[in-house]
Amino acid sequence: MFYANDVLRATQIIMEEEEEDVSSESVITRRLRINRDRQEAHEKLVNDYFSDTPLYNAEIFRRRFRMSRRLFTRIADDLAGQDPFFTQRPDARGYEEFSTLQICTAAIRQLAYGIVADALDEYLQMSARSTRECLYRFCHNVVKLYSKKYLRKPNAYDVQ
Repeated sequence: MFYANDVLRATQIIMEEEEEDVSSESVITRRLRINRDRQEAHEKLVNDYFSDTPLYNAEIFRRRFRMSRRLFTRIADDLAGQDPFFTQRPDARGYEEFSTLQICTAAIRQLAYGIVADALDEYLQMSARSTRECLYRFCHNVVKLYSKKYLRKPNAYDVQ
């Protein structure tokens, strides 16, 4: 059984914790800025998978991305035409944002492998927050672009 003193003490503890939370919220904290070399990461990605003589062949590409290189580039081009998020442009500070290939690679790798957002930081030079946004926008725009043709219920012709 709870007694009045116990309830009062618990209420007092909760109120003290809330006061601490409020006082700690008033302190302005800055996020740690990590200097990532986005351009070098883009060049490495292109050299590994998308150049005329890539480091990894088509079979390895298919295994790692769960699709052909041609399909990947078609999806990337369609997304770049649909949403400016998928095109490389300077941000507010004047730095180049991520390339279409980096954004699509981040999203597809998360979908293909089920990996966490910050696992791509070393290779693509993307923070977990950026990677999550890439995945969200990728899924949203793929549904918008391809839902009528590919993401519908199969009809009798499709089933046969």
